Amino acid sequence: MSPKGFHFIVEASGCNSAISQVDKLQEILVEAAKRANTQVWSVSFHKFPPDGVSGVVVISESHLSVHSWPEENYLALDIYTCGENSLPEVAVNYVLEQIDAQHTHITEITRGIDDGDKEFYHSFITWEERKRG
Repeated sequence: MSPKGFHFIVEASGCNSAISQVDKLQEILVEAAKRANTQVWSVSFHKFPPDGVSGVVVISESHLSVHSWPEENYLALDIYTCGENSLPEVAVNYVLEQIDAQHTHITEITRGIDDGDKEFYHSFITWEERKRG
């Protein structure tokens, strides 16, 4: 049986100033959702003093969420999608490109795995990347 969804937990370091701009970060996440072949239902973003941004894009396939610490050039990204046609990896890569992350730590969790007994579990893999160039 195929899994219910895929969940990406991303730590992004060395990010550009887009992570302090609420409108820009919202634009990036909404576009990421579209590129991931998902349907956007609701968008809510908020700027926290002095410069942090938190936001969520609710999609028919689940969500994209973000919280930033611009003073640390750090962004925490969470993308969970279900459905056979969604492309969460595309969304992750788009966001990381737009914020120019220099180092990432990514965990991919395969959610809702069932061996046919209706007892669901998950599995995960984790990797790190440094931007080259």
